[in-house]
Amino acid sequence: MQRASLLAALLLSAAIGAPDFAKAIESGSPSPPQTSQPSGGSSSSKQKSKSQKPKSQNNGALEDFYSNWHKAYALIYNQADYAGGIAVLKAMGYDDNADVATLIGYASRKLGRYDDAKSWYDKALAADPEHAQTWSYYGMWHAEQGNLLKARDDLNKVASICGTTCREYTELKAVIDGTRTY
Repeated sequence: MQRASLLAALLLSAAIGAPDFAKAIESGSPSPPQTSQPSGGSSSSKQKSKSQKPKSQNNGALEDFYSNWHKAYALIYNQADYAGGIAVLKAMGYDDNADVATLIGYASRKLGRYDDAKSWYDKALAADPEHAQTWSYYGMWHAEQGNLLKARDDLNKVASICGTTCREYTELKAVIDGTRTY
């Protein structure tokens, strides 16, 4: 009987935490860095498309990358500690990774640092011009700046990348329509 109660408690706690877990799984795993060495903030790194396989990496370095990514992700999305998340992401040294640069841009935008956010979104798109999340956040940035025409252009770009039912599209569309702030 005690074993059944423990199992029921575990299942209930898993069900309650499922939405947060699903959110973390959904966008909480960035593309792996292209090299095992951090970029060190260099903007002259070679660009690679997402379709290319990353170079062989030390498993420890990759584990550190993902561990720090998830820590920053939780700080930014779950705790609204944007400055703390930015610090973790910058300390990683992989600012030439589109996912890292996009998240720094998002956190910068949430802090009201619009020029910084724009720079990070541009850096992310230089690393991956087809990064739907970046285009979506960039569209939100444009909407916040009052440029709905450019935000709609970004919405069209998102649609061309992932369609009109993906999360990136629906979130940006809601911001443009004024039914959601993000």
